[in-house]
Amino acid sequence: QEEEKGGEEVTEEGKKEPSGEEADAAQENGVTDEKSSDKKSGTLQRAVKLFFGCLAAVACGAVYTGYLSTYHDRKFWFSNRQELEREISLQGGSGFYYYYFKHMLSAPSFEMGVLELTVDNRTISGETINAVERLSLYPEIITAFVYRVTESQDFMDPICFYIGAVFCLQALYVTALFVTSWVMSGTWVAGMLAVAWFVINKSDTTQLDQAIPLRENWALPYFSWQVAALTGFLSNITYGISQSFLFCHLTVSATTFSFLLLWEHSHYVLFVQALCLLLLDAFDLVPTRKVVDVHRVYLSSLALVYVIRFQSPSLLGCPLLCLLIANFLSMFFDLLSISIPCRDFVTNFLLCQDGFQSPSQELFLRLTQASVLPFYLLVLSVCLISTLQTVYARGQPMKTNLRLEDGRIGEQPEVAYHVIHTVLFGGLAMVSEGLKYLWTPHVCMLTAFGVCSPDLWMTVFRWLRLRSIHPVVLALILSTAVPTIIGFSLWREYFPRVLGELSELQEIYDTDTVELVTWIRSQAPPGTVFGGSPQVMGVVKLCTGLAVTSLPLYFDIRLLRRSEDTCQVYARRSAEDVYKILTSQKTNYVILEDSLCNEYTHKPACRMKDLLDISNGHVVYDRGEIYSFSKHGRFCSEIKLNYSPYTNYFTRVFWNRAYHIYRVNAVISFQY
Repeated sequence: QEEEKGGEEVTEEGKKEPSGEEADAAQENGVTDEKSSDKKSGTLQRAVKLFFGCLAAVACGAVYTGYLSTYHDRKFWFSNRQELEREISLQGGSGFYYYYFKHMLSAPSFEMGVLELTVDNRTISGETINAVERLSLYPEIITAFVYRVTESQDFMDPICFYIGAVFCLQALYVTALFVTSWVMSGTWVAGMLAVAWFVINKSDTTQLDQAIPLRENWALPYFSWQVAALTGFLSNITYGISQSFLFCHLTVSATTFSFLLLWEHSHYVLFVQALCLLLLDAFDLVPTRKVVDVHRVYLSSLALVYVIRFQSPSLLGCPLLCLLIANFLSMFFDLLSISIPCRDFVTNFLLCQDGFQSPSQELFLRLTQASVLPFYLLVLSVCLISTLQTVYARGQPMKTNLRLEDGRIGEQPEVAYHVIHTVLFGGLAMVSEGLKYLWTPHVCMLTAFGVCSPDLWMTVFRWLRLRSIHPVVLALILSTAVPTIIGFSLWREYFPRVLGELSELQEIYDTDTVELVTWIRSQAPPGTVFGGSPQVMGVVKLCTGLAVTSLPLYFDIRLLRRSEDTCQVYARRSAEDVYKILTSQKTNYVILEDSLCNEYTHKPACRMKDLLDISNGHVVYDRGEIYSFSKHGRFCSEIKLNYSPYTNYFTRVFWNRAYHIYRVNAVISFQY
């Protein structure tokens, strides 16, 4: 018998079965429990993926730092050198930055060291300068502070700590590229591929081989992290108030400030980035609120850096500030079109630097051999066309949550930003080779993202209207197979080369420079002022600490003018003229270099003596013909003949195969 009691049914076994409503509730609870279980499983999978991705990123940075350290030690035999030889190995004439780091360590206290640098009368002869502001010594100050606080002097030499700090920052550099490519593609395989391409093309992605203490080597790692944080900030995933959104915003703020502080030319780079954001805003590719937030970061960072840099006037007239305040681009072009006559030494000298030359064909050949350039052009073409399609259809509502099946990679705000970023910086790199170090790392990152992103392949298949094979499945297959094939080919081709670089011992020993510095240390009295080319003056300042007439800095117009005056020793000037110039700079000794006086291999019109002859009006180039108008011979050649009037004003005190040192006579003795 069946009895109904309160909607309950009794079975033959005497067990109660739930009613219809209770059954529905139980079913809903089961579904909820199943969803909760799936959510926990998905969270666990994401956590595992995040853990291994972060582990891979840190491993890539650590391995790259070890590679740089080993390669540097093998190249210069660094660990087996004397202190003087180690200091001379800081190439490019920028080793004098290390001199200020040593000065900070030798000061009685950190505060006293900073104060002495702000009132420095021992660097440039006849001038008292604020070396911190004038020479941008903030990296040295920060590194010296860390060295003192951590008491690293107990287990590490100062020069090893100084160089190691730069190498550690490079680890942050490649880690940021890893993270950016990972965030955009969704797989950390893209990050590993980006790092591999970066290391393989190190001659085009970093300037560590040219000179370790360059300001760019300190600052660009922060810019790389700023781009990584900006990528997350612009993406739809972090839209609104969330922990990831706030983290990206704070990271953008901190790295923007650090980048502006450490490099005097950083505001030009941020100007190009701000232009990218304005274009994104103009085409409705990102929310205006996000662009305004980034502009506020620019303004606040500029204000702080302006105060810390002792109210530097260059920041008040920088194009970034002009763009932020007035949104008026013509100001930037006015700054670039400075009217200087073509005979000006400083202008021609800067234009002759390698960084201002157009990139050579070898750059594109190296990138092609490493398979970066072909895939970069593919990724850029697909992303650019998809972005243009998005701009063309901007009247339609934009999706905030794109699916893989949509095949519209250009609608992702972070992708649109990187497309404009790489196009603008690529255009600048085609004009000036020095800017390739801003473009090629981004090329490695963007290419790795593209070949590993199913969205890119799905976009291509959507255009092709592929129907024979399911496009989503094929996109997932290609996004795994293509980077695997590329990675295997890179491993097979370049891994033996990298091992060969680390196992090969290279001996670079500049005996002539060592003899020069040794003589100065032993013979020159304290307070002596040396004159010469900017490159050799940087070495003298680093290794001896004596005052010099100029330094190899190309962003200070006053130092460039002083360098022009000192380098008149390589011009067609009389002994009396050169003597007056050197005494006006309070020079006691002048160093002549045979490599500059007898230079024949450099490109035409860019040799030091040619630049001076053109600026002095002593030589005119007309339709390939050279006409000379000077009645004097070249000073650096004539003085070696030891005849009057040169012996009246100068006395040779040291010479070897590369250098000649002449004392500037305090008392002129006329000999006939």
